[in-house]
Amino acid sequence: MTERVPPRVKICGTTSVADALMCAEAGADALGFIFAPVSKRLVTPQVARAASLSVGPAVTRVGVFMHQGLDEVLRLAETSRMTAVQLHGPLPALYVESICAYYSVLRVLRPTELAAERNMWEGHSAVTLMLDAPEPGSGMTLDWGALQANFPAGGWLAGGLGPSNVVQAIELLRPAGVDAVSQLEARPGVKNPQAVQAFVDAVKGFKS
Repeated sequence: MTERVPPRVKICGTTSVADALMCAEAGADALGFIFAPVSKRLVTPQVARAASLSVGPAVTRVGVFMHQGLDEVLRLAETSRMTAVQLHGPLPALYVESICAYYSVLRVLRPTELAAERNMWEGHSAVTLMLDAPEPGSGMTLDWGALQANFPAGGWLAGGLGPSNVVQAIELLRPAGVDAVSQLEARPGVKNPQAVQAFVDAVKGFKS
């Protein structure tokens, strides 16, 4: 039987060049830069751009947005040299499609929203579905057992993931990617290098 490829690893809430370089060195496949003004991990376009350029093209750089206008999203993503966009909150399909013309999209949904949106986006060439807790970045986990029967094909998982629980989540749901932030920090916006490395090692070392 063919061995499964481990999920891709995204580390979100990057707020400095130093943390970007550290996460890339640890083996992260993608970094998240939060531009949603409500976040305690808000990053400036200038810092995000410097961090993005520092890690090079092998690492996906994801701009994270919530309740922001289309022009603002595209402007910030371009200025900061993002290569993908992560979208939270209720959004018209046309808004998401407009982003897809320029970037690949991580479309973040709560489990209660999955039934209404999965037919629209599952299998879309530019959209990947990600399931997250009702309050992103809160450290709350989802009920993985309840999601087993309906987890989207090729979907990503977020919500309270860390070195101690990510393997269990992967075993249950087999996501294509995992996203973490709160469990990998010394304090909001500042990464814990040991936790980051432990998380990456746990995911990359997963054997099906």
